[in-house]
Amino acid sequence: MSGYAVSGWCPTAWRPMMAGDGLLVRVRPRLARMTGEQVVGLCEVAARFGNGLIDVTNRANLQIRGLRDSAMSALLDRLVDLDLVGADPMMEARRTILIAPDWRRGDDSAQVANGLMARLAALPELPAKVGFAVDAGTAPILGADPADFRIERGESRGLILRADGRELGVPVAVNEAADAMVALAHWFVETGGAEAGRMSRHAIPLPAWAQGHVRPAPTRPAILPGCHALGCVYGVPFGSMEASALAALMTDSGAEAARVTPWRTLLLEGASSVDAQGFVTDAADPALRVDACPGAPACPQATVETRALAMRLAPHIAGRLHMSGCAKGCARVGPANVTLTGCDGLFDLAFDARAGDPPIRASLRTDQLLAHFGAD
Repeated sequence: MSGYAVSGWCPTAWRPMMAGDGLLVRVRPRLARMTGEQVVGLCEVAARFGNGLIDVTNRANLQIRGLRDSAMSALLDRLVDLDLVGADPMMEARRTILIAPDWRRGDDSAQVANGLMARLAALPELPAKVGFAVDAGTAPILGADPADFRIERGESRGLILRADGRELGVPVAVNEAADAMVALAHWFVETGGAEAGRMSRHAIPLPAWAQGHVRPAPTRPAILPGCHALGCVYGVPFGSMEASALAALMTDSGAEAARVTPWRTLLLEGASSVDAQGFVTDAADPALRVDACPGAPACPQATVETRALAMRLAPHIAGRLHMSGCAKGCARVGPANVTLTGCDGLFDLAFDARAGDPPIRASLRTDQLLAHFGAD
């Protein structure tokens, strides 16, 4: 297993990443939706070949943890059989599509996303972290979530194509949206975007055809835990769940399918609200205001334990808490109201900051942190 990289790129099912608890593979359900059969199969795979843990990422993907090198072939065969992973590694790597999770069959979001999946072979080779957002509901909902090329509802009520980092977009028809995203991706590569890494950092003026004048429509709030028109939404604290708990939740709630959101929640179609270990249905639960990476010892780059301490601190902190095992800040890209960054086994404390930003207090012990926030 020593041949696998630790960091610097995004894992896929065909290209696993080494973590502190073993290999990690990423699964990208089509349209962020899994049938009940696929959920059960995923849980069986995680328990049989991994350590039984499944992560939910901020790109609405799923990660299976604790895998052994010797299990990879059988794991991939099963994931392909379940249609959770494509049989072509190159096409699978290109399927970095984030979709508004409350799409309906045949609506604009579904049509555009399906059209883009049909055009994957036409995409250029892009940096691993570059992705697409299909946000064509009644109003945008994915504006704060990671993507480089966006199809959104514009303030004119039509669809627009918008490059991330630009305030304005260009009108586009539903049946032309996928081709427009492919064309903009080619422009990005041809003008040196790969060196910039992300669209928001690529300062080259857009091609004339993509220079729009339409603002996105006002955003609507993210989908919170609780009842939903499609079923019930369950929060996943820290974005980590036991495979056995997920399988039990599907059965106990009567869910027919599961949709993954980029907000560490699952939208279970046709489900009712039930008490489920490891999941949250109260939108006010403090655990939902915390971003925390796995920390030590699960991540070899972390020098501190994160999640148990975060749960002790969360009820005593107003706003968003980000607990990062190191300065990389994998659990949250943007600033949080309170940010704690692990450094040489101690914590640096900052406010309204990102992981690794200059702290207002450095090298704090756990007991000092607890006392600072009145949690001791």
